[in-house]
Amino acid sequence: MVERFKLLLGEAIEDQEAELYLDMAKLIILARRFPFGYNEDMDVEPQYRHLQLQIAVELYNKRGAEGELRHTEGGIDRTYESPGVSESLLKEIVPKAKVGF
Repeated sequence: MVERFKLLLGEAIEDQEAELYLDMAKLIILARRFPFGYNEDMDVEPQYRHLQLQIAVELYNKRGAEGELRHTEGGIDRTYESPGVSESLLKEIVPKAKVGF
């Protein structure tokens, strides 16, 4: 995953930094997938691994602009859907709840 993430970025970053962004993306997915709690030792399910990469790239690209809702400079206009991860990415995660009797 680290190598795939680094390839997607097209930039040279340290493995530790890549792992950090992948871990943050993993926790975001687990929190959305299991809204009533999860174990941090859990891994992202295979169907969400591509999403983990996309979220990690988005987090990396937004570094230094956390919480930015609007920015205009030199003809470039940036507006993020949310301070963290784009809602369009989060909508791909289907919450899973367990009903106990």
